[in-house]
Formats: sequence, C-alpha cells, structure tokens
Amino acid sequence: MAARRALHFVFKVGNRFQTARFYRDVLGMKTESRSATRLECSGTISDYTGLTEDSFSKPYDGKWSKTMVGFGPEDDHFVAELTYNYGIGDYKLGNDFMGITLASSQAVSNARKLEWPLTEVAEGVFETEAPGGYKFYLQNRSLPQSDPVLKVTLAVSDLHKSLNYWCDLLGMKIYEKDEEKQRALLGYADNQCKLELQGVKGAVEHAAAFGRIAFSCPQKELPDLEDLMKRENQKILTPLVSLDTPGKATVQVVILADPDGHEICFVGDEAFRELSKVDPEGSKLLDDAMAADKSDEWFAKHNKPKASG
Repeated sequence: MAARRALHFVFKVGNRFQTARFYRDVLGMKTESRSATRLECSGTISDYTGLTEDSFSKPYDGKWSKTMVGFGPEDDHFVAELTYNYGIGDYKLGNDFMGITLASSQAVSNARKLEWPLTEVAEGVFETEAPGGYKFYLQNRSLPQSDPVLKVTLAVSDLHKSLNYWCDLLGMKIYEKDEEKQRALLGYADNQCKLELQGVKGAVEHAAAFGRIAFSCPQKELPDLEDLMKRENQKILTPLVSLDTPGKATVQVVILADPDGHEICFVGDEAFRELSKVDPEGSKLLDDAMAADKSDEWFAKHNKPKASG
C-alpha cells in the first residue's frame, strides 16, 4: 500500500476569540490558512451542522468560516481545522472525542503564564481544555524537529470490532495494544500523529459537537477504498466526489463512518498537497476576520442568544 497520511481533525467552535487565543497563545500553533470553502466544509452550513437555516438569525444566516492551525505545514504536521458558524454560540459535547495529546514544554509554560487552567493527571502530563470543552493533554517535554502532536484519542464501544475496521479495512498498523485497559494505538507511519482507540462502556455519543478526522492517500486508491467499503457493507457518508475550490486544486474526497459513527475523510494526496499550502497571510486574515465579526454585538443588541448546536 502506498503512503497514507494523517492530516487533521475538525472542531466546531463557538467563541472564536477565546479559541484563537488557546490555539495560538497557549498551544503555540500558527495559523496555516483561512478559508470559507474547502473539502467537507464546502456545502451550506446546514449540510455541515445538521441544523436548518431557520436556526440562524439575520444577518448571520449561513455565515461561517474555517481556519487551519498547527505547528507546521500539513505536509508533515497534524493540524486542527476550526469551523466557526457565526450564529452558533456553543455545541453540546458527546463522549466520542477524548482528547489530543501533544509534547510541548512551551505549551505548558504558556498556559501557566496566561493562567490557563491546567490539571496534572500524570507525572509531567497536564490536562487542559480548549474553549468548547475539547480536552488536550500536554506533555511537559519537547521533541526536536518533530511534530508535537502525538495522538488523537477517540472512544469506541467494541475495541475488537474497531480494530478490524481501522486495521483490516483502512490498513492501519497497531503500535500498542492493551486488552486490559481496552486501548490501542494505531498509525500509518512512525513519524505521524497516531490514532488511539479507547474502549468505553455503553454507546459512543457524538452529540452536536461531533468532529471528523482526515487522512490522505494516493488519488488512485480512492475508488478502490470506496469499492471495499461497499463490498464490506460499511457506511459511506459521502461517495467519492471531486470538489472544486476556485483558484486552487480540485480534490477528490470520500467520507466514511466507522462502526461507532466516527466520520473519516480520505482525500487524494497529490491535489491536497497543493490545496493545503501554508498561506503567509493566514494569521492576518484571521485577525481581520475576528475584528470584523460583530455577531456578538448584534445578538446582544437584539436581545437574542446565539443558537446552541
């Protein structure tokens, strides 16, 4: 099998100002790019959130944006995709996303300096939360010349069934497995962000804040991947499709769901590398967009709360 890569995780965010502060000032990530259309976010707001246009109030009906943040280019770093819907103030969390772990003594130092809440949960490992309640685990150490993002942890209801899906069907390698603790660490390469599956009792609940994990593979593999899922009677959320981004590369994408309903996006690697190039103006564009965002004032003036997702 040709190389596959872990790319990013999609978060839905409400308070964009505090969110930007967390990812940039606490974690130390940089704004890689800012866009309003790309891949899974290229549809309408109701396509992405499952909410109807009636859920929003003018003049912010259907208005949204997307920002990519990370410690380096997506070519060799795992990044976060922050999707902000102007008319939604918060999202209900499920038990599906269990956290992102990264190694950065600088992030720990930043959090302490900014008095961002930290809880030491193991020796040298601190739990903190991004706005919206998304958990991050900061290891008080640094990895030279390496992506600090170590793993994404997702909840699963049946570890054995999930391993069959992620390993046998999606081709991931098992790096660690602990039957007693009902956990496994998977990945496509030693130097990439890993996927940790953690067994939980009962069902995996996604709620409104459900995210999506994205990978790339050679474009020629996408039809075969889709065919495999059809033969195995696995869920395909979005059949293989070509998505155009004006002025940029056309990317092919297929979106799947694992046995617990975790959304998984596979994109054609060649075009995605072109599409995901770092925008040197990304940070300025985000700052300008936040400065121009008067949605909080508008809702306050009209005595209306932003919707809850």
